[in-house]
Amino acid sequence: MSFDDNMAGDTPMGLLRGIKHGTESYHVLFKRLCSYAGLHCVVIKGYSKSAGYQPGVKFEDNRFRNSWNAVYVAGAWRFVQCNWGARHLVNAKEVPKVGAKGKSDSLRYEYDDHYFLTDPREFIYEFFPLQPEWQLLKTSISLRDFEELPFVRSLFFRYGLYFPDTNTKAVMYTDQTGAATVRIAMPVNMQSSLIFHYNLKLYDGDGDMLDGVSLKRFVMQSVVGNIVSFRVHAPAAAEFLLDVFANSVTPREYLTGEPMKFKSVCKFKIVCTELYTVMVPLPDCASGEWGPTKATRLFGLIPITHPEALIFAGKEMEIQFRMSKPLTDFMSTLHKNGADEKKLNKCVTHRILDQDIVSFIINFPEEGQYGFDVYTREISPDHRAGSPGSKSASGRKCLLTHCCKYLINSSKRN
Repeated sequence: MSFDDNMAGDTPMGLLRGIKHGTESYHVLFKRLCSYAGLHCVVIKGYSKSAGYQPGVKFEDNRFRNSWNAVYVAGAWRFVQCNWGARHLVNAKEVPKVGAKGKSDSLRYEYDDHYFLTDPREFIYEFFPLQPEWQLLKTSISLRDFEELPFVRSLFFRYGLYFPDTNTKAVMYTDQTGAATVRIAMPVNMQSSLIFHYNLKLYDGDGDMLDGVSLKRFVMQSVVGNIVSFRVHAPAAAEFLLDVFANSVTPREYLTGEPMKFKSVCKFKIVCTELYTVMVPLPDCASGEWGPTKATRLFGLIPITHPEALIFAGKEMEIQFRMSKPLTDFMSTLHKNGADEKKLNKCVTHRILDQDIVSFIINFPEEGQYGFDVYTREISPDHRAGSPGSKSASGRKCLLTHCCKYLINSSKRN
């Protein structure tokens, strides 16, 4: 869109021209539009946990300065962040230097209604006004408190997530064994659809490997009730970045086996200052949560023998599930650090009992820690009717999909 250089700045087209050339801000434009509509609106300046920010970074200079609006609607003040509500930076990994600007080619225009009339109790997690009264909280917090608040994104609130531990902070310190746990609670109405994943990397840089081993294998993700836990066991005295992702999917969408997109909901800095016990990596299983919760939630597989993610077993064991809906083509894989997986997979057999019970029998070749993956696929309606084909009712192919995994400690003493 082209504009006349002589256009008056206080006209609608003049304001748009100012936005295009950078002489007018979205916040001032929004304030003017509110005044035209007879609404009280102010521009607020302060700090924000914007693109490039990482948990643990201090607000000591002009980096991460930002502006936003507060508008008086229906008897209360609410916040509006025009820029964040309309666009966001993608793949912004580095903390910007003083005076530096984000790359425009990293901008993605996408509407996010979280930043329109936001509740102050949620807004404070990402924005800190220079004037404390504009926190709009019953009890204001300090800049240090703001830095210590968990680093969450809009999706965190959209899914209704919250931290069951009220002392959860952006920076978490491990104990002497290198362990630290992040716990996130889900609302009841989201328990059946939310899927979580995570990434662990070194805090300074993009390295996600240590001595040739993925850092993901030092995190145990599990779900019990409405709580998803990420237990980190730092493999070295260092600083790490834990990034938690989520997506809301239906069982039908998940059972197609097609790739899903996950977005970040929160990040934590994990600090290990000393380490007296060196942890070995978890067995190299499929990514995602441990335990049978996902199997029940998405596949209708109900655990009969082992409802927990961690199992203590002898030299031989049996795991049973009851199918609440038709499933087929069960497959399993057994993993152990340093072991030949082809040989391990010969140690597992499965069978179907009474049409609705699937049983896996494992004969462990030696003592140690094992990871056990289970895969399956839904029987399509066409297949159940006796006609050929392996597509779901929506016409999408039912692919073999990861169902659940267990961590098993095998010992003669169990």
